[in-house]
Amino acid sequence: MKILLLTAWLSCSWWGIRAQNNITMSTQQQDSLAISQVLEKSYLPGIYVGDVKLLRTIYHPGTLLFGDVKGQPYAKSLEQYLDGVAHRQSPKDSGKPFEGEIVSIRVVNSIAVAEMQVKMYDFNYHEFLSFHKIDGKWLIVNKMISDVNE
Repeated sequence: MKILLLTAWLSCSWWGIRAQNNITMSTQQQDSLAISQVLEKSYLPGIYVGDVKLLRTIYHPGTLLFGDVKGQPYAKSLEQYLDGVAHRQSPKDSGKPFEGEIVSIRVVNSIAVAEMQVKMYDFNYHEFLSFHKIDGKWLIVNKMISDVNE
C-alpha cells in the first residue's frame, strides 16, 4: 500500500512540475512578445521621429543611460537624454537610413534584457535595454549603448 501511495504521489508531482514548466514557458513567451511590442511600436518609432512624449511612456523615470559613442564615454539621466532627443534633428528628418533590429530578448520573472542593433545617422549602435515589469507594464529601466563598426 505504501508503494502504491508513493507511486501515485510521485506521478502527480511530476505532472505538476511539468504543468508549472509549461506555464512558465508560456508566460516567458507572452512577456517576450510584450517587450517586442514595446520596442517595435514605441521605442523604435519614438527614436525615429523624435517623439519624447511617446518615449516617456516606456521609460521608468529613474532610467540611466551609459555607454560610449565614437569611443567617448556616454552617461545621461533620462531627462538629459530626452532633452537631447527633443532638440536634435530626428533620424526621420535627417534623410539618413534608420534601421532597428531586435537581436534577442531574455526574460526572468519580472526582469528582462533586450539586445538591439540600431543604425541611425552615421552610427551603428549595439544596445542592451534592461526592463522591469512594474504594475503589469514592461518599462525600460537602463539603457547601455556602444557605437560599433559595421
